[in-house]
Amino acid sequence: MRRFFVSPSSLQDDRVNLEGDTLHHLSTVLRLTTGDEIILLDGDGNLCQCRIDSLGRKSGEALVLRRWQEFEAILPIQLLQSLPKGDKMELILQKGTELGVSEFVPVLAGRSTPRLVADREESRQQRWERIIQEAARQCRRPILPRLTTTRSLTEALGACTAELRLLPWEEESRPLASVLPSRPPSSAAILIGPEGGFSAAEAAEASAAGFLPVSLGRRILRSETAGFVVTTILQHHYGDLGSASGPPPALPQGEVL
Repeated sequence: MRRFFVSPSSLQDDRVNLEGDTLHHLSTVLRLTTGDEIILLDGDGNLCQCRIDSLGRKSGEALVLRRWQEFEAILPIQLLQSLPKGDKMELILQKGTELGVSEFVPVLAGRSTPRLVADREESRQQRWERIIQEAARQCRRPILPRLTTTRSLTEALGACTAELRLLPWEEESRPLASVLPSRPPSSAAILIGPEGGFSAAEAAEASAAGFLPVSLGRRILRSETAGFVVTTILQHHYGDLGSASGPPPALPQGEVL
């Protein structure tokens, strides 16, 4: 059954107004019709199975048939990603969402070279949020990852409260495996540098903020690849990729809340 994210407020009543991108996708792209059933999500784990009662190019309405909740992996992962060149951040957001990242923090590091224009910042943020939403829809995530505004390195470090904080750095020799605790941490943060890496001063600042510099092996990974590697390792150890302790089971789809 097709799944679509909508605003939490739109799911408060038993009838849902279909509008915006959701309406366009239903009526123009998928060409669904009256009587078809869809699943609407609010991004916080609340889902509704709905039947389309009316659908046109300008308006539509669906009736809520039943409600339930779904949950995610037991390990919240925050990805503090130094902004890469071009549109690579879009790939990071898309694949990071698929891998289970719970929060993305775009970071401006010393060697970051994105073209930041003040009047384009808002539109870029909206585009990134749409990419996350579409990736979450396609990989069937019930909860949308959070996306913060772009922060300086100092701001991002100061706001991080994760229990396990990792800094993959090409100048470090300590292997990642040596710092992973046997007990699952309550949360994790991964700080990824830009093309060219962090400077020694930036790595020292991150270390002072509780981040553990680690090596990912002999091969130097690209900025857009390193976060995927560490996220996958953490998800395998503590999350929902191969671990014996996975996320709590979802409620049966027929169970009404």
